[in-house]
Amino acid sequence: MKPRQSYWVFAAATGLVVVLTPLWAWPEAAEAQRWQAAWPKTDFSRHSVPLEEIISGGPGKDGIPSIDDPSFVTVPEMLAREELAPQEPVIGFMYQGDARAYPLRILTWHEIVNDVVGGLPVTVTYCPLCNSSIVFDRQLDGQVLEFGVSGNLRNSDMVMYDRNTESWWQQFLGEAIVGELTGSRLRILPARLESWQNFAARHADGKVLVPDGTRRPYGVNPYRQYDSADAPFLYRGEYPENIEPMTRVIAVGDQAFALPLLRDKGRVEQGELVLTWEPGQASALDTEQIAQGRDVGNVVVQRKSGAGMEDVPYDVTFAFVFHAFNPEGTWHLK
Repeated sequence: MKPRQSYWVFAAATGLVVVLTPLWAWPEAAEAQRWQAAWPKTDFSRHSVPLEEIISGGPGKDGIPSIDDPSFVTVPEMLAREELAPQEPVIGFMYQGDARAYPLRILTWHEIVNDVVGGLPVTVTYCPLCNSSIVFDRQLDGQVLEFGVSGNLRNSDMVMYDRNTESWWQQFLGEAIVGELTGSRLRILPARLESWQNFAARHADGKVLVPDGTRRPYGVNPYRQYDSADAPFLYRGEYPENIEPMTRVIAVGDQAFALPLLRDKGRVEQGELVLTWEPGQASALDTEQIAQGRDVGNVVVQRKSGAGMEDVPYDVTFAFVFHAFNPEGTWHLK
């Protein structure tokens, strides 16, 4: 199934009426006025990117519902349930000894979880069209922000919004691009995109996100065969040179390491950075059932320090995404 058709699967499964409007064709003033009708609290006089770069992804504001009161079970309870296959991907995050796993089988249908981990307010995010999984500290200038899904995209990446000011935020960067908070940045926290088996082995006393009662076909991938497509969906930007746009890369700051390179070597060192790969994680964007996706492996990125090795923020995303947001970035391809 092609990416566009896969997106319609998402709409059909959720009962949403999807209208794809080419907003880039409108003059900026007209676009601001058009957005204002649906977003009366957003200050469109303030923005750091051209408004014509932001397009509707189909579902409107909160059409993809964030999880704001997450429910968890313990790792032993989830192992006993046998609901998660060992190779299923989860976002693993730990703070102050509080370890939590957020399965992509759930995040695919919600994209954002507002949570408090070890006393720290965080936002756990996943953008399927970019395969971008990032955890943010949602504290900013003394206030705790709560995030939702705007339904909009820029460079095929999710545009989040905060419910405090209704400013719009670029998920890949953690940066406000429209509204009162334009220019503000969230702190990106170290997390791992890893298999359920790996998380359970590392954190036997951890917790696992479970559905909150919202009806969704959890475990189903509505973007079937997306990561083997020739080109991304709803993307209008340039493609990188010397690498296919849908190749997975590990983005670490302004550096990108091709996943095939790391997979072939198993371990790559760049200065103080150490990247490792091992098999055992299913792609969430391959087959209809996420658990049956092809093996794309587990990536760990750490930095050498006086105390040993410490995790650093990274993202396993697509080459076109890194190029779109880091056009002057450094590539490690071979």
